[in-house]
Amino acid sequence: MSIDKTEKAPAPVDAAPAAAGADVAAVDPRLLVREQGFAGYIGEFKRKMRGGDLGAIPVVIGLIVICIIFQSLNSAFLGAQNLNNIFVAMVATGMMSVGIIFVLLLGEIDLSVGSVSGVSSAIMAVMSITHGVNEWLAVLTALAAGAVIGALHGFFFARIGAPAFAVTLAGLLFWNGFMLQILGSNGTINIDSEGVVGNLTNYYFSDVAAAYGLAVVAVVAYFVPTFLSNRRREAAGIPSRPLSDIVLRTVLLAIAAFGVAIIFNQYKGLPLAVLLFAIVLVGSDFVLRRTSYGRKVFALGGSVEASRRAGINVTAVRISVFAIAGLFASVGGLFWASKIAAANQSAGAGDLLMNVIAAAVIGGTSLFGGRGRTWNALLGVLVITSIQYGLALQGIATPIQYMITGGVLLATVVIDSVTRKTQKSAGRA
Repeated sequence: MSIDKTEKAPAPVDAAPAAAGADVAAVDPRLLVREQGFAGYIGEFKRKMRGGDLGAIPVVIGLIVICIIFQSLNSAFLGAQNLNNIFVAMVATGMMSVGIIFVLLLGEIDLSVGSVSGVSSAIMAVMSITHGVNEWLAVLTALAAGAVIGALHGFFFARIGAPAFAVTLAGLLFWNGFMLQILGSNGTINIDSEGVVGNLTNYYFSDVAAAYGLAVVAVVAYFVPTFLSNRRREAAGIPSRPLSDIVLRTVLLAIAAFGVAIIFNQYKGLPLAVLLFAIVLVGSDFVLRRTSYGRKVFALGGSVEASRRAGINVTAVRISVFAIAGLFASVGGLFWASKIAAANQSAGAGDLLMNVIAAAVIGGTSLFGGRGRTWNALLGVLVITSIQYGLALQGIATPIQYMITGGVLLATVVIDSVTRKTQKSAGRA
């Protein structure tokens, strides 16, 4: 019997290498991409393509094609003045699209943002122009109204259980009627083009140092945290990017940032609208990717039941997301009022809602929830606004513009659907 025991004793020793091997196998190979340098990124790129993870590649390629086509048709398309106008014009829709992205990440939709933007601009105009209230107070009231309206929609959806589609469709109708009511029989209230709201799209930092300074801040703000994070990863023995990779990324960012700064300085300088939009994009991206709240939003988009079992307050997060959408709808409404120097009955109407949702989806945010970044708003709204201005330069009628934009949106949704199917086939969704 003792001999049997000694024969069985080595068994745990044999199991040890197997356990070690299991640990090695459990390491996600994607973590090793950073250490493999450019060869690793090429391999990762191929793996993503096979898995259907296209990222922002389609929209970037589409934007390049759009620029090539319209520049070949009219040399003024890539001129400093036209590009400046595109950047300023995209901000109102882009701000609203940022809010919609939060909702889309939940796998829901908000159809009321157009009407909310209109009623917010009307509240601001009635308070500041009709009743002589301090303009800053009127602006803050309008923003608060948008957030409260969004939270109200979220309450009916999250607490009462009504479908978000139905709730926000009702909101679209109700708040549009409310806007017409407070604007009165005249229907239009002109605002001071030199006031707080008027300056949102009319003010430019004419000093060339402003645009170049923003470019420097963008480059430094990317390089320093990335470099320091990389050093910490190396010290902890975690896979990290090679320094050459960080430098290359920084150089590419610098080329883009200073290229845009040069364009701005060739016309009027850095637009205040673009600066504010950049701040919003950076801030909202930080919230979604670097905070526990952002992780909760993504978790809800993945699985509501799993999120609930993980201890997430599903109702509170949902209400807050719709409040954010309402807030950004208000911000967009103020930018639209600034652009036309008035609050009128057509605010929030027309193709605005379509463009807001299209910008988010075209930029890469999934309609099915759980995938997207606020930077998608920038890419998507650039595509839409570029198409609109390019067609306008060619004298193309508005109905054709609608048709082309609708076609681009349909193509994007199809790509999103095909991508999800490919990811499921590859076992990644």
